[in-house]
Amino acid sequence: MKLIIAIIHDEDVQDLVQKLMDDNYRVTKLASTGGFLKSGNTTLLVGVEKEKVDAVIGIIKDTCETRKEIAPAPTPMMGGTGVFMTYPIEVQVGGATVFVLDVDQFVKL
Repeated sequence: MKLIIAIIHDEDVQDLVQKLMDDNYRVTKLASTGGFLKSGNTTLLVGVEKEKVDAVIGIIKDTCETRKEIAPAPTPMMGGTGVFMTYPIEVQVGGATVFVLDVDQFVKL
């Protein structure tokens, strides 16, 4: 048994959860926050048999594509007038960070 932990962008959550459920995978969804842009992320927990790990990762990869967005700079720059000004920057969002862990025991009560 394996536990897949997938951290994904909030915009991809609905599609990914629906695709996983359509393929009969059980999913637990946890709200989380990213570190760099403080943007909304979701952490999904999926328990599967060892043989199904690649299939789940394939669904995640197909659903959570990276894309570019314009975001305000995380660190404001001080102008000559003492006013803080930020300049937008292009950042890559989406995609997924996936961890696969061994599960010693699984009990459903």
